[in-house]
Amino acid sequence: MTEDVPPILGAVSNQSLLNLMLSLPSAKTFPCEVSQQTVLATAILEQAVDAIEIGDLQSRLVYVNPAFERITGYRREEALGQTSAALFQMEEQDDIFYEEIWRTLSSGSAWVGSCLGKRKDGSIYHQDATLFPVYGCAGEITNYVAIKRDISDRQRTQANLEQSLSLLQATLESTADGILVINKSGKVEGFNQKFVEMWGIAGEFSHKNQMPIEEILGQLQDPAAFFTPDFTLESFRAGEDLPHPLTAPAEYEICEGSTYEDVLKLKDGRIFERYSLPQRLNGKIVGRVWSFRDVTTRHSNEAMIRYQASHDLLTGLPNRMLFSDRLSTTLDHAKREQTRLAVMFLDLDRFKNINDTLGHAAGDLLLRSVADRLTDCLRESDMVARWAGDEFTLLLSNIHDIKDATAIAQRILESLRQEFVLEGHSLHISISIGIAAYPHDGEDAETLLKNADAALYRAKEGGRNSYHLYTAAINTQVSELLTLENSLHRALEREEFEVYYQPRINVVTGKITHMETLLRWQHPILGVIPTEKFIPLAEETGLIVPIGEWVLQMACMQNKAWQMLGLSPIPVSVNLSTQQFGQEQILKRVQQILADTSLAPSYLELEITETTAGKHVERTQSILTELRQMGVSIALDNFGTGYSSFSYLKKLPIQTLKIDRSFIQHLTTEPSDQAIVAAIIALGKILNLKLVAEGVENEVQEYLLRSLGCEEMQGFLFSTPITAEEATQFLQNKLPASR
Repeated sequence: MTEDVPPILGAVSNQSLLNLMLSLPSAKTFPCEVSQQTVLATAILEQAVDAIEIGDLQSRLVYVNPAFERITGYRREEALGQTSAALFQMEEQDDIFYEEIWRTLSSGSAWVGSCLGKRKDGSIYHQDATLFPVYGCAGEITNYVAIKRDISDRQRTQANLEQSLSLLQATLESTADGILVINKSGKVEGFNQKFVEMWGIAGEFSHKNQMPIEEILGQLQDPAAFFTPDFTLESFRAGEDLPHPLTAPAEYEICEGSTYEDVLKLKDGRIFERYSLPQRLNGKIVGRVWSFRDVTTRHSNEAMIRYQASHDLLTGLPNRMLFSDRLSTTLDHAKREQTRLAVMFLDLDRFKNINDTLGHAAGDLLLRSVADRLTDCLRESDMVARWAGDEFTLLLSNIHDIKDATAIAQRILESLRQEFVLEGHSLHISISIGIAAYPHDGEDAETLLKNADAALYRAKEGGRNSYHLYTAAINTQVSELLTLENSLHRALEREEFEVYYQPRINVVTGKITHMETLLRWQHPILGVIPTEKFIPLAEETGLIVPIGEWVLQMACMQNKAWQMLGLSPIPVSVNLSTQQFGQEQILKRVQQILADTSLAPSYLELEITETTAGKHVERTQSILTELRQMGVSIALDNFGTGYSSFSYLKKLPIQTLKIDRSFIQHLTTEPSDQAIVAAIIALGKILNLKLVAEGVENEVQEYLLRSLGCEEMQGFLFSTPITAEEATQFLQNKLPASR
C-alpha cells in the first residue's frame, strides 16, 4: 500500500542530510556547515527505537541505526553493502513482495504495511514497515529509507487478548446463567445467549449489534418489576433505560460499589436468583455485571424435600415432626392469648388383623381413607397428623371447653363407623381416642401427648370404639404398667419367674392324670404379680415367646425329674400362646426341648386356645398333625369362649376339650350355663374327645359334672396351684382329691 511520507521524516528528505547519515559509520565530528536542525535529526535517527535502514537503488544497505542492530542481531559492519534479500535470506516467494515495494517506491510513493522479519539467528518476527524514496538535488530518486518496528510483543499481546476474549466469550455462552453487563450510566454493554433465552427474547444473534428486533416477553409477579410492554430489543440495543428487573433497587444505586442479590418470581412460575458485582477498571467502577440463574427446579426439589421431611408419604398428612412443631407454636399462642386447646391420640382397633388378612396394600388404602375422613371432621384451624403405623394425632386449637373436643371425637367415631369399600372388600372398623386438654391436663407438648396417649390406652382397655378423657388417676395405672413392662424385660434373666403346678384328677378313679403348668412372677419390689396383669403385657411386647419356651423347658425338666424319682409317669400340660404357636420354628423348638430333657413325647400335652386353633386352620392342622406324629397330645383350652366355627374340631387332631371355668362358676345357679356344659360334654363324647372341667371349686359342681358325664376335673376343690417341691410331695403321697 502507499502513503505520503510521515511529516517527521520530511527533514531527512534532502541530499545533504543523506550524505551526513552515510558518513556516520566513520565520522567522528560533524561538519561545521551542518545546521543545528540537521544535527538534531541525525541524533533522532541514532536514538530511535525503530530499526532504520537506508538503501541505494540496488537495494544495498548504506546505513542502519543501532536499533537495527538490536532488533536483527546484525552488526552495522555486517549489514552495510548487503541487500535485504541476501542479508535476511528471504525465500523465493518473497521476491514478488519486494518487487511490489520497489515499484511503489519507484513511482515516488511511500509503502506502508506489515511483513515478517528474520533475525541473524534465524528467528522470525513480525514488523510494521514504512518505506519511502529519497530525492537528490535534481529531483531524481537516489535512495530509499525503511523504518521498521518490531511488533512481536504486540502480536503476542494481541493473540493473548484475542484468546482471552475468545475464552471469556465461550465461558459466557457456555454458562447456565444469563449474564448482563451495563455501564456506569446504566446502558447495556453486553449479554449472552442464555440471558436472551431466559428473558424471552426471540431469535438468535452473534453480536449485540446484529440482533433481531423482537419484543421481550414475560412479566414478573411484582407489578413494580413488570417489563414495559413496548420494551424491545431495539430499545435494548440502543441502550435505553432498563426495566426494573434488570437493574438494582434504588438503595443499591447509592452504594454502587456494593454486591447485591435477591430472588425474582415470574408469572409463569419460574424463579430466578439475581446476583450483581461492580465492574472495576484501574480501581474505578465502570459498570455492573448481573447474573441471572434459573433455580426453579432447585426450589421445586427443595420444596419437595421439605414436604417429604414434614409429611407422611402414604397419607399426605403432616408427620410427627411437623405436628410437634405446630403443637409447640399453638401452645405458645394459647399461653399468650389465654385460650384453650386439646390434643387427641387416635388408634385403629385391631388394624393388624386387616393387614394379616387382606395384605398391606389394603391396609395402606384403609389408612388413606381414614386420613381423608379425619380431615373432613375437623375445622380449618385444626390439624391431623399420622403419628406412626395406625396411630393419628389431632390438634384442636382455640376451643371453648372440653365439650368442643368431645363433640369432634363423637363426629370422628360416627364418620369412621361408616363402611369402607377397599378393592372389593367391605370393611367396618372401630377406633379408640384419648383426649388431653390445655391447660388442665398439661402445659407443655410432651405432657399433653403423654396424657392423651394414656387416655387412649384407657379407651382401649374399656372396650374400644370410644373416646376417653384424661384423668390424673390414669397416670398412676400407666406408670405401674410402664414399671411392669420394664421389669418384664429382665424378669427371665433375674430368675423372677417360677413354674407352679395344678393336678388334673379323674374323679372316678381318684388318680392324677396330668400336672398342668402355671406361671407365677415374684417381683422383688411389687411382690406377686397377678397373671392377668403381666400375661397380656407379655403378649403385647412379644416377650411371651421366650417366656413360653422357658416354661415348656422347665415343665419337661420337672416331669423327667419326677420320673427319675420313681414316681408314676404322667403327662405335664403346657399352654402355648398364639404368638408362640405362630413361630416358624415351633416344631423344632418342641423337638429340641424334648431331646434336651430326655422326656418322651407321650408325657407332654400342649394346650392351645380356640382363637389360636381358628387362625390359619390349614397351617394349624399341619403343625398339630406333626406334633401328634411325634407323640405329643393336644388339648383345646378355654373351650366355648372363642368365636371360631366348630368345623375345625373335625379337622384338627385334638384329644382333649377343656371346658372354660366361666361356665363352671355358675353351673349350679345358671340353667343356661348348665345347658352349655351339657352340650359341650355331649359334643366331646360324639367326637370321642376327653373332657376336662376347669375351675371346679365345690362338691356340688363336681357332682353335677359327673352326672353330665365329665370325669376329669381340676380346680381348688382338689388342689390350688403349688410349687414344684409341693407337687413332688403331692405325687409321692399319691393323694386323691382332698375333701
